[in-house]
Amino acid sequence: MVELVSRLGRPVADYALAQEEALRRFGMAAWRVSSRLSITLLLALMTLMLTEWLARGTLSGFSDYLLSPTRPGGVALIVLALLFVATDTLFGRDHLSAVILLPMALLPAFLSMQKQQYLSDPLYPSDMLFGHQIGELVPVIFATRPLASICLIAGTLALLLLLGYLFVLGRRHLPTLSTTSKLVRLAVTLPLIAGFLSLMGTNGSSYVRDRLNIIPMMWDQTENYRHNGFLLAFAINLPMANISVPQDYGAEAIAGITPDAMPAGLLAGRDADVIIVMSESLWDPTRLSKTTLSPDPMPTIRANQSGHMFSPEFGGMTANVEFEALTGFSNAFLPYGSIPYQQYIRRPLPSLATFFSSKGYVTRAFHPFQSWFWNRGNVYDALGFDGFESEENLPEMDKRGMFASDEALTKEIIRQADATRDPFFFFAVTLQGHGPYEKNRYARNTIDIRSDVLTPSSRDSVATFAQGVREADDSLKALMDWAKTRHRETIIVLFGDHLPPLGTAYTETGYMPDVVATRKASVGVMKREHETPLVVWSSKRGLQKDIGSVSPSQLPYHVVRLAGYRHPFYTGVLGGVAERYAIIDRHQLVDRDDRAQPDWSTSGAAIDPLIRDYRYLQHDQMFGDAFGTARFFPELTERAGAAGS
Repeated sequence: MVELVSRLGRPVADYALAQEEALRRFGMAAWRVSSRLSITLLLALMTLMLTEWLARGTLSGFSDYLLSPTRPGGVALIVLALLFVATDTLFGRDHLSAVILLPMALLPAFLSMQKQQYLSDPLYPSDMLFGHQIGELVPVIFATRPLASICLIAGTLALLLLLGYLFVLGRRHLPTLSTTSKLVRLAVTLPLIAGFLSLMGTNGSSYVRDRLNIIPMMWDQTENYRHNGFLLAFAINLPMANISVPQDYGAEAIAGITPDAMPAGLLAGRDADVIIVMSESLWDPTRLSKTTLSPDPMPTIRANQSGHMFSPEFGGMTANVEFEALTGFSNAFLPYGSIPYQQYIRRPLPSLATFFSSKGYVTRAFHPFQSWFWNRGNVYDALGFDGFESEENLPEMDKRGMFASDEALTKEIIRQADATRDPFFFFAVTLQGHGPYEKNRYARNTIDIRSDVLTPSSRDSVATFAQGVREADDSLKALMDWAKTRHRETIIVLFGDHLPPLGTAYTETGYMPDVVATRKASVGVMKREHETPLVVWSSKRGLQKDIGSVSPSQLPYHVVRLAGYRHPFYTGVLGGVAERYAIIDRHQLVDRDDRAQPDWSTSGAAIDPLIRDYRYLQHDQMFGDAFGTARFFPELTERAGAAGS
């Protein structure tokens, strides 16, 4: 019998078997690749779904986000899968990346959910700059919710142990990647990831980004996170610290700004002492709908109210309000979600402190918490304060719950004022009114709360908050009574930094549709949800009336003018802005007649030259070449000369 032989001299049967074996091996390899890719896609899908669920608090819109051709959910899924593959390559094991990337994605999503409950905004990359501060607040949270805190700590430790165990287990048992496989994976994933990173810049348009429906909605971060999803929006915000230069900014633009017609030093002022108190979460609780408070928790404030402060924040971000009130600059000109105290103040800046210091005043800041909080220790130095009285160097103060009392802080301000011979400018940030408003913070609540709609827990929160307002009011009265006995004129300014985080008390009473304030609405709604009391009073000239509802950035104008001084920026540029506009918000300009210009900064319409010049000067001092320092902020030049000598 003749055996069939192939051209290569091999038996045909053996050749067929070899081909069959090759096909089998190829099929097995293809199956391994496809199955591994499928598992990677499933891990990426699970990560995306869980992060969206945590960040949104619901999965109701997830399918639309993932499947809609007008949303970038599919892009987010692919990018996550690429990151999983690249991380697997780094560790040399298939799917080991899940132990690393999954918790890295879920933790910020969880923190974003928590932040939105209290501050109405999602988590921004810049929030990571003050993670240490969040850690320092843990004792406060533990004191108010000990059982929940213990469970959280125990759960965190258990999760870390589990992740460590899974990582070790994965290193032992998951498939090892060959050198060839690693090279192929890196050759595919790294260029694609690099291409994606190139799309993250938000200045200017991008054809590819637009085709992928990745739309950086920096003007409305709530919509930005809704449209792009948490992970993409968070990544888009990474370049947030990159400040765009205003169009046509330069030496010529600054030279074209007309300063105050009267030179800064022409009027000597009255050497009046100035005390500004930014009262933590101070707000009028009698505004709550369907709720009666008795007696009035703020009789002194109400009798001496000059108007309202229109806060750009809600429930927190005190430092942003403080930044405006001290510098006269506006958050409206800065990236949404940024924190100037953390990100931008890295050099001497003009402020009320530098101005009054140039007039021979003693300038001092007070805050009964640690100096690192909100980076105040460094910031106050940059703003020109002579000293900062913080928890580290203040005498021990009586507490209300976990926080130093307004009464104790007021007594210390008076003590230091009496010991100061020269005119002084004091700026104080209180702490007593800080949330959460736990039951039994006070030994006795003196304000009766009557409401048919508040739940017991919400009623307790309102009662605690109202008692704090009552004590803040008593402290203002003590400060005013003391000022009336002094020979030298004393100007006292008091305002709240933002509405308190009262949670469901707002929705239960119908005061607001949500537990956090609206960021973009009609003037009436915005005022309702962002106004706090404002008192501007002089021991010699009495109450300054009819200031209206103004942004914190307008405060330096009123203070410098009341003190009897003229200044190229504070009474010149800011004075011109104040005559025309009451509120400078990133979403709308509101004039003195409550007429609004919504989306003024993003609509493409021509910007009022007053606002344009205002922005030029702010950019010039914060980020630019300081072309206008000598003309508009001569006190900075004097300060630099004094430091140099």
